[in-house]
Amino acid sequence: MRKILVVLRLFFEAQLSIRAISRAVHASPSTIGDYIRRFEAAALSWPLPDELTEQALEARLFPRPSVPPSQRTPPDFAYVHRELRRKGVTLSLLWQEYKAAHPDGVQYSHFCERYRAWSQRLDLVMRQSHRAGEKMFVDYAGHTVGVVERDTGEVRETQIFIAVLGASNYTFAEATWTQGLSDWCASHERALRFLGGAPEIVVPDNLRSAVTKAHRYEPDLNPTYADLAAHYGFAIIPARVRRPRDKAKAEAGVLLVERWILAALRNRLFFSLAELNQAIAELLERLNDRPFRKLPGSRRSAFEAVDQPALQPLPVCPFEFCEWKKVRVHIDYHIELERHYYSVPHTLARKQLMARYTANTVELLHRGQRVASHLRSHRQGHHSTLAEHMPEGHRQMARQWSPQRFTRWAEDIGPATAALIEHVLQQRRHPEQSYRSCLGILRLAKAYSNSRLEAAARRALSLGTHSVRSLESILKNRLDEQSLRQQLDLSLPTVHDNIRGPDCYH
Repeated sequence: MRKILVVLRLFFEAQLSIRAISRAVHASPSTIGDYIRRFEAAALSWPLPDELTEQALEARLFPRPSVPPSQRTPPDFAYVHRELRRKGVTLSLLWQEYKAAHPDGVQYSHFCERYRAWSQRLDLVMRQSHRAGEKMFVDYAGHTVGVVERDTGEVRETQIFIAVLGASNYTFAEATWTQGLSDWCASHERALRFLGGAPEIVVPDNLRSAVTKAHRYEPDLNPTYADLAAHYGFAIIPARVRRPRDKAKAEAGVLLVERWILAALRNRLFFSLAELNQAIAELLERLNDRPFRKLPGSRRSAFEAVDQPALQPLPVCPFEFCEWKKVRVHIDYHIELERHYYSVPHTLARKQLMARYTANTVELLHRGQRVASHLRSHRQGHHSTLAEHMPEGHRQMARQWSPQRFTRWAEDIGPATAALIEHVLQQRRHPEQSYRSCLGILRLAKAYSNSRLEAAARRALSLGTHSVRSLESILKNRLDEQSLRQQLDLSLPTVHDNIRGPDCYH
């Protein structure tokens, strides 16, 4: 009021212009003009009467509105707080809707001021601003729950996975055996099925199943986890290392689950993972239905009103769990995966590839491009080879020769020869590598006859030798015509100057 009195004195007594008064009191000309118009509208005269106090002058110049704000229809700030989480909704829009319904309501500045004062009384978690369907925060609880093995009585600890939606705080929790990649991805999938949709962003911690290499700006995501995100259409933004506020919703969700679920189960014994998850699901329903302390409704009602309509629809097919591994192509244009061998184009020999494998398929990628695909096989020591991956020379040999052809050829000679050929084919990693040895053995029949080769094969099997040179030596020295006992007697002399007799041991 002192500045107003100075303005009135300069205007009426000093006869200064509005602009001169503006420069003198450091106020805008429009403000000075407003003061003078209010003075004239109040039908006051200068100098002011002595009995007119500053409070009375302020009441004359700035009369209160006919309807005080306390008597106007107050805004529903719980509704305002909930609607602000929707995409594109602002305080200005909500105030306009409020004024349309209540023309005598408070003005915009007072509306904003009262909402900010109201929001400051909320809990820290509720004060965070998250759009509907925008973020889901995931983490594991620090506490574990033991499951007792019925047969041994051993207690096996389980991990508690927790997911919380940002806007509604709707919570999902379940127990898994580990925090490994397969359990991590399976928990995400069950959480999305529980919600009935997918958010835009998932915020995990920097555990190994989510982030292979942590970085403030460009963390390296686990390839399988990235595939899961691509399948369900959400982005992954890991929390910064040692920045728990980046995932404050998850931290609060963990605290709630530990207090209202795990603490309630502390005195119960569980004998299977399914039994434990059934108990968690029952308490989870109660947690989501508990009323908020400072907001109307519950997590479930907030989810149904805010988050659920904004979630992305889930794909028809569930995510197929896959794993990734760096592999090196061997010189025989095959890669090894869990002791089975899969072919790739022979031009990629000695190159490094990425193997993406599921329970049913194996895909091999070179610089992001798929170069080979096979059905998954668990036969260790065997190989899966596609003809188009082989060089032309190998393809011609494969067309002309096969293990079955060698086996049939050997069976025509005799069972011992067939058994010898089978053994030679199984000795090598790939049957093609044994073709030359098989040819060398079978062609001995042309030089020595089928009967002699069969006898030589029988002797070779008894002696545990299977090479072409051994068979040639047997046939060349006509050992196939001698009995095996006779040969052993000749090869093991019992009387010699250098052999001590039994008398030396008395």
